[in-house]
Amino acid sequence: MSLPVLYSYRRCPYAMRARMALHYAGIAVEIREIALKAKPVHMLQAAPKGTVPVLVLPDGKVIDESLDIMYWALQQHDPDGWLGDAAQLAQAESLIDLNDGAFKRALDQYKYATRFPEQPPAAYRAQGEVFLQPLETRLLRQAYLVSNHASLVDVAIFPFVRQFSMVDPAWFAAAPYPQLRAWLQQWLVSERFAAIMQKHPVYEELPT
Repeated sequence: MSLPVLYSYRRCPYAMRARMALHYAGIAVEIREIALKAKPVHMLQAAPKGTVPVLVLPDGKVIDESLDIMYWALQQHDPDGWLGDAAQLAQAESLIDLNDGAFKRALDQYKYATRFPEQPPAAYRAQGEVFLQPLETRLLRQAYLVSNHASLVDVAIFPFVRQFSMVDPAWFAAAPYPQLRAWLQQWLVSERFAAIMQKHPVYEELPT
């Protein structure tokens, strides 16, 4: 039986969280690493919007949103209860909405500040901190974002916090977020993260 195909880009945070969930759920996939400037025709046929990740199942079903891939994976196998209970899931979805919305916009403006000269980088960083500060508060109360156990929301958010931390590592190392730094570092040194960050050659389509 053929494996599901995952079109991915190693450094994309959306693709990272999808790969994390698939790995956690024990779902083997064929990873096709794409080149952003030369996206595979089959991927574009499956998901015309052209963004990764895209999961193509053996029956032809296409899942082209990272969160939907995560939910699908956890519905197949969720050994440590990453979906949590209804209350935790509601909190998770609220935090993910903020992450994928206002925080992602601030992150992009901070990371690519030269493209957004209307404000200095520190102003965009401050906008991002509006999201980071409540995360720090949560992590003062508990080990993870919605409970004392890792869950969907931690995995969905940490790749974006990772990107934010890398824009100015010296600033982040001294910022008033010790719990957030420890939480992030825990994910970054995990065997699971090492596994999903293995490099794959760029997928080359066979000529038709």
